Amino acid sequence: MVAPPDNDVLWARALHVKHNGSPALSGVSLGVREGEILAVGGPRGSGKTTLLQCLSGQLLPQQGEVWFNSSPVHTMGPVARERLRRDRFGWIDPAPVLVPELNAWENAALPLMLRGCARRTAKTAALEWLERLDIGGCARKRPHALLQAERQRVAIARALAPAPTILFADEPTAPLHRADRAHVLRTLTTAARSHGITVILATHDADTAALADRTVSLLDGRRVNTVHLPPVAETEGRAACSLSV
Repeated sequence: MVAPPDNDVLWARALHVKHNGSPALSGVSLGVREGEILAVGGPRGSGKTTLLQCLSGQLLPQQGEVWFNSSPVHTMGPVARERLRRDRFGWIDPAPVLVPELNAWENAALPLMLRGCARRTAKTAALEWLERLDIGGCARKRPHALLQAERQRVAIARALAPAPTILFADEPTAPLHRADRAHVLRTLTTAARSHGITVILATHDADTAALADRTVSLLDGRRVNTVHLPPVAETEGRAACSLSV
């Protein structure tokens, strides 16, 4: 076991994961600096979600190591990993998963209340984020009364309200229209920088990845270097990919 570099808040080495015998990750390694916005790019099925699940402790790799602030996530038990996800990590799914019995602000405040935060304090933080995401007027509506895009914004507010150390965002704007997507992404990245939140963003969209400080690309479960060639004609512009060393 090799200790991670001191300047990386999150570090992974040689991650291998198989799903039903098929490789999902094959030797992926990376480091993420504190406060960095890192995009994990690649087409659907390239291993982006599996990588985020390993880095966040939701999924244990069959081989490899994951370290958070010099603590080995890959050797933690289920209770310790659950506590880590609750107290230090945030997660945004491609599609919103909200508690149907709770209204919008209660859903956004839920992680804070689970940590033992006072209801009034949790409500204030939740309402602030709902306002910043332009859905403050929906605060008392339950999920069934919200549009899909509004539900996704509530899920994003829920992830941001506790000010996590690391926010994992798996295609966080997938249900949104282009105009909404741009606003939400600006809010997300601005919040991350102002609050010192490290963001790991999985996306197959080049415009989304462009908002990050750095991009790591995956293809068939492996890290690749992508070189974009200038188009000679409309049908000749292509991206050449080669396995990284």
